[in-house]
Amino acid sequence: MELEIIHETEYIYGDNVFFEPHYFRFRPQDVPYVHLKSFRLMISPKPVEISEQTDVENNIVHFSWFEGKHHRLHIKAISMVSKKEYNPFNFLLWPSEYRKIPYFYSEALKKILRPYLEISLINTSLQEYVNQILRTVNSETLPFMSELTMRIQTDFTLETREVGEPNSANKTFNSKKGSCRDLAWMQIQLLRHIGIASRFVSGYYFIQTENPIYELHAWTEIFLPGAGWIGYDPSNGIKTTDRYFPLCASANYQNTMPVTGSVRGKATSILKTDLQINLRKA
Repeated sequence: MELEIIHETEYIYGDNVFFEPHYFRFRPQDVPYVHLKSFRLMISPKPVEISEQTDVENNIVHFSWFEGKHHRLHIKAISMVSKKEYNPFNFLLWPSEYRKIPYFYSEALKKILRPYLEISLINTSLQEYVNQILRTVNSETLPFMSELTMRIQTDFTLETREVGEPNSANKTFNSKKGSCRDLAWMQIQLLRHIGIASRFVSGYYFIQTENPIYELHAWTEIFLPGAGWIGYDPSNGIKTTDRYFPLCASANYQNTMPVTGSVRGKATSILKTDLQINLRKA
């Protein structure tokens, strides 16, 4: 199966501004079930230069810098990917102590995973929410992950919020609603509090329905020895499958935003986005 992904982002400013250097994160990752056949990134106004780089967490980013003043920034990314069948349960947790919570990473792993274990304060009601689920599944790791992911999907209302950083875990829990990035960030904080290394993933989720409406999606990945990084989507209550196409993964959601940069000048701005995923016959 081949998919064409067309992702357009446009910032329109009320007056001319000067663009400081920007980072763009639109290139799909090569993962075991996805091969990136081609990728084109078109930016207007045309940058002085674009440098393709690998960041500290092994994500591909495009670093660009500009000249002059402009009132519009338009980014269009066209990706062609081929997808193959993928069994998301093809792993064995090893050593066996990782099958039950709590478990403890080796000292060598802990040094590498430290950013993915960094916690924020959460209130006691969130802690009890997790503890209740742990009791339900007898603290077994994989049943817990499935149950937690399904419970978030059931207990919280998914809403659309195009702009803004993820809300804090406490705010999302108290309101019982959130965007995909809010639910993922809350899940990450819950997992880190019980010692599970977790990261935030930004990417695309492909569904085969009539007239689908696509938006940039966010989900959670956890690290388990014997499995590596494996994904869970609290917005849909499922383990991620071969319909998920990651762009960036990071310990901090700020490092996964599709566009990062600033402008010099006083002007209001409007953000417009459009995402299409089209099925092509291989």
